[in-house]
Amino acid sequence: MKKLLTITASTILIAAGAATALAATGEELFKTHCAACHPDGGNIINPKRTLQKTSLAEHGIKSWQGIVKNMRNPGTGMTKFDKNTIPDKDAKAIAEYIFKTFE
Repeated sequence: MKKLLTITASTILIAAGAATALAATGEELFKTHCAACHPDGGNIINPKRTLQKTSLAEHGIKSWQGIVKNMRNPGTGMTKFDKNTIPDKDAKAIAEYIFKTFE
């Protein structure tokens, strides 16, 4: 029984480590969900609404929360990304990546 518990505990720790290793970065998530329409922080649908900080600020987006809000309820031309499509943790990672990358 003690040997079984040790094996089970080791298996759980290995599985937890694998799940952490598989967690995508903001950059990877951006490439998966956003880059097709926002290559290099641009905007193929509406070139006036890029992901550059100045453009975001002009449209009232001044924090990562503003980007997530826009992802959840976008305007015309942008796909809506609900919590089932992009969980909050991933949406935040994308938004933080955008602010860090597209100055």
